[in-house]
Amino acid sequence: MKILKKIPSNQDSVVVTMVDYKGSVPQTLGAKALVTAEGLLEGTVGGGKVEARAIEHAKKLLTNPIAEACEIVEWNLTRDIGMTCGGVVKFLFEIHKPKLWHIVVFGAGHVAQELVPMLCRLDCHVTCVDQRPEWLNRIEEQPNLTKICEAEPKQTVKNFTSKDYFVLMTQGHGTDLPILAEILKTHKPPYLGVIGSKTKALSLRDGLRKLDFDQEKIKSFFCPIGLGFGDSTPVEISHSVVAQLLQIRDEHIGIKRDSIAESEKATEQE
Repeated sequence: MKILKKIPSNQDSVVVTMVDYKGSVPQTLGAKALVTAEGLLEGTVGGGKVEARAIEHAKKLLTNPIAEACEIVEWNLTRDIGMTCGGVVKFLFEIHKPKLWHIVVFGAGHVAQELVPMLCRLDCHVTCVDQRPEWLNRIEEQPNLTKICEAEPKQTVKNFTSKDYFVLMTQGHGTDLPILAEILKTHKPPYLGVIGSKTKALSLRDGLRKLDFDQEKIKSFFCPIGLGFGDSTPVEISHSVVAQLLQIRDEHIGIKRDSIAESEKATEQE
């Protein structure tokens, strides 16, 4: 459905669908509307009083921390809405909340072709940015994946936040450095990594030094990226990067995986 593609990835929203009706009603079965905290974003379930009530109800659901993910409501248009139609409508309200963990991958090359699908299997939203549509098109569409084709990838940095995790794996030093510099200028993310060797890391840091970045920012990114296991194939590099991202995420939100692992081991031994 077209309206489902409009669901925002950065804010809570509700999809309202007319799932049943009786008598005279102002819309057809299956009509949809997309509602955010600001009001109607897309579509319509009839306009007028019935749509106003649906929007009001959707906004209340967004402010209710214990609201169910889905809710069905039935209204008599005369008694409940104050309309003269005399019909009855039944609406399905589906709450959509964005994934709190957002990972931005710059580059859609060989390693990204392995990494992005792996990340999409996690409870996160992934954005992949590249200037080459043919490479982006090779990555299979996923509900939690946004693909951005941009001739100047660094221009997209302003669309992200300091809560996002950044992985840079473009075509080389020359394309990684401008993006890296832009991120360091505008954000302080929990994770910022650039694929490459120790030699490349020295070159990137030297480039940042020439751009007058202070030492704290020059040291603030990972390069090489990934944990110290596996070989240099795209699939094994990707596994090590996913492991590092999970490790940094858990540290950032205060999860102590060692104690959990020890607890599970102790349970198994019992």
